[in-house]
Amino acid sequence: MPILPRRTKDSPDQKNGMAHVIAIANQKGGVGKTTTAINLGASLAVAEQRTLVLDIDPQGNATSGLGVEDRNSRPTVYNVLIGQSPAKDAIVREVHFPFLDVIPSTRDLVGAEIELVSAFQRETILRQALAPILDDYDFILVDCPPSLGLLTINTLTAANSVLIPIQCEFYALEGLSQLLNTVRLVQRGLNPSLDVEGVLLTMYDKRLNLSRQVGEEAREYFGPKVYRSAIPRNVRLAEAPSFGQPIVLYDVLSSGAQAYLSLANEVIEARNRARSSAAAETAR
Repeated sequence: MPILPRRTKDSPDQKNGMAHVIAIANQKGGVGKTTTAINLGASLAVAEQRTLVLDIDPQGNATSGLGVEDRNSRPTVYNVLIGQSPAKDAIVREVHFPFLDVIPSTRDLVGAEIELVSAFQRETILRQALAPILDDYDFILVDCPPSLGLLTINTLTAANSVLIPIQCEFYALEGLSQLLNTVRLVQRGLNPSLDVEGVLLTMYDKRLNLSRQVGEEAREYFGPKVYRSAIPRNVRLAEAPSFGQPIVLYDVLSSGAQAYLSLANEVIEARNRARSSAAAETAR
């Protein structure tokens, strides 16, 4: 089982910096965005990283996959985006773990893009909404819809980086150029510091030549941005959302749980390296 770094009194603390916001995005559906938002979020929480999962997909699968119910009786991300509620009022706290919070989604979000079209600085609404809560978290993971519309643009504008899941199939890299072009446009006009956090291989089967080929092509294109951890095809991982549980609760010994715990380890290590580098630059 992967050994995750845990918070100690000597660990970097977010009082010395703001949350690291990661957009989980790919305009292709079925590549593992929501599965990654749920299970990476839970794995970070297990490592005692203060984590918020924000579901900005109108399908709301990250919300239901984490077992958040009664969404119609509380503010959701829709109310936050249209200015009816501050982000802190939409947070469902301590979902399964003390370190895991969720801002849920509902199908009302379908209309948000239409309502936001005429809004002032419409691309920065999410960034403004998250600003008051950034000091409360180590990581904020945003589950994007399978499109490159206004909701995804808002997320990329608010994010520090984008994590791109790639399913290990024949057309895996097709269409990524459109996503990367959108990232470049956001970098130029709205968020110059936006970076690619990493590329995650999902539904990976090491027995198949196709999976190995997709991995090789991804590493050739993205280099070290491709995570060492790859998410395998795993029945238990597919079952867990129907029980409203992340895989680390549903079956922590499964290969899917172990893969996401390893991924969390990589994400935490990368964040700690970035903090150390920033501190060294400041000390010069």
